[in-house]
Amino acid sequence: MSVFNIKKYFYETDFRQAFYFRRGQSPHSVRAVDDISFEVKRGKVFVLAGESGSGKTTVAKIILRAIDPDSGSVIFDGENITRQTGKKLKEFRSFVQMVHQDPYTALNPRMKIMDIIMEPLNIHDKRSSKEEKKEKVFSSLEDVRLEPATEIAEKFPYTLSGGQRQRVALARVLVISPKLIIADEPVSMLDVSVRAEILQLMKNLKEKFKISFLYITHDLSTSRYIGDDIAVMYAGKIVEKGPIDTILLNPLHPYTQALTDAIFQPNPGYSNNEKKIRIRQADVSNPPNNYMGCRFYSKCPYYMNKCTNEPILTESGEKDHYVSCFLYPE
Repeated sequence: MSVFNIKKYFYETDFRQAFYFRRGQSPHSVRAVDDISFEVKRGKVFVLAGESGSGKTTVAKIILRAIDPDSGSVIFDGENITRQTGKKLKEFRSFVQMVHQDPYTALNPRMKIMDIIMEPLNIHDKRSSKEEKKEKVFSSLEDVRLEPATEIAEKFPYTLSGGQRQRVALARVLVISPKLIIADEPVSMLDVSVRAEILQLMKNLKEKFKISFLYITHDLSTSRYIGDDIAVMYAGKIVEKGPIDTILLNPLHPYTQALTDAIFQPNPGYSNNEKKIRIRQADVSNPPNNYMGCRFYSKCPYYMNKCTNEPILTESGEKDHYVSCFLYPE
């Protein structure tokens, strides 16, 4: 799957919008996603990282066609899915599924696990009999290591732990054999002891079924464990992208450097050290939503006058390592 130059702006919809139009002015807009491109390779994990509000979930909604982009395209299996409707759109959605952040609200508490996992089959699989669908449900539960499957299938979500619920959510998307799974902060609501288990499960599923993952997160420590490539977003723009080890071990953009500085180091020797993050106090005269020049200009410790112009995402000295910053000339 490839994403090309997608944009999504949200405009104010209250009485002020009508006032702006009467005066010939443009209404205030939020550039949630502003001209970004990336590729999720077959059987690989592409990480989309950034702080809350950077536009990551909006990208996921555009890919799923929950919302339409203002411009740009999403190419899946050689077709532009932003133009698909009807049966073609329904078929596309059977190949792309999403695992949500909160396993406690993602599952209907009134339905048994059997019915929850069978629901996608009832929508997309009209050929299989009820017994065949049940076998697929049991097989999917075994794939996510929820056993005995026959017992788990008869339970309600409230009887399961958070980690078990997230496994049920994974089983629900696996049951229709997707090609791409969008995982939006899938472990952030789980206990630390459970996170590694879920991430390892996702890695195993990727290798076993050759499924591609778009892994959305703000936690760079988990992203390196599971990811192959990464794009770092800030205020609707991709500021750096490339192979995950290259980006995290040698971050070039000041925002990526600040994110890596914030990674927790589980070393008792660091307990008395002061945590230093390469970021300056924001300049309120140049907030990040004014969309003039570099989005990170107001917080960047290396800002220059030229940063009031918008930098272009270009390849750095390393292969496939792209950065959007004037510190690194083309």
